[in-house]
Amino acid sequence: MRIKANEELLNPIYDFLLCETPDEWAHAAIENQSLLLIDHANCEKKAAATAMNLMYRYVEKPDLLTKMSQLAREELLHFQQVVEIMIDRGVNYTHLSASRYASSLRDYVTSTSMRTSDKLSDTLLVGAIIEARSCERFSKLIPFVDENLGKFYQGLLKSEARHYQDYLNLAELYCGAEVKARVAELLSFERSLIISADKDFRFHSGIPT
Repeated sequence: MRIKANEELLNPIYDFLLCETPDEWAHAAIENQSLLLIDHANCEKKAAATAMNLMYRYVEKPDLLTKMSQLAREELLHFQQVVEIMIDRGVNYTHLSASRYASSLRDYVTSTSMRTSDKLSDTLLVGAIIEARSCERFSKLIPFVDENLGKFYQGLLKSEARHYQDYLNLAELYCGAEVKARVAELLSFERSLIISADKDFRFHSGIPT
């Protein structure tokens, strides 16, 4: 059952994504909370790195620099907070293989981009999709985890929802009318990853096998 206080915040996320997280993933997450936390920490690091890479690559775009610098700081703070939770719970931070989700999105973008100029648009749209899915997954987990972890995830919803919107707004600002059709295509592919079987449980994985 979703938290009523967050419905107004989350409704645009549900409207944006083409599917909700399957219950099978949520059940696996509850059974693998240590793995969930480790991969969540990895996701926060990768999100900060993506923002920093965009800042280095597109120094001529002040709106992007402003939004990405804020996003990078927030993602690194979230990384620190997840690590602190892991320490409190005795979870060792170990290396994990990369998620099928992010690598498949990147491969799909590479194989379907028509022009080199699409690269910024696609990077921003993939960022929006990942942030939206993260937000949706936090909302899915909140009713099932313990109170402290639930409060932490609830606290992340606002920033994750803003990150999704920031990425989407930047894509529309720099890439114009073509964004609508492209994001629909990417969302359709993202849906296929979420509802299909996935051999490795991760924060963004599909249905565990």
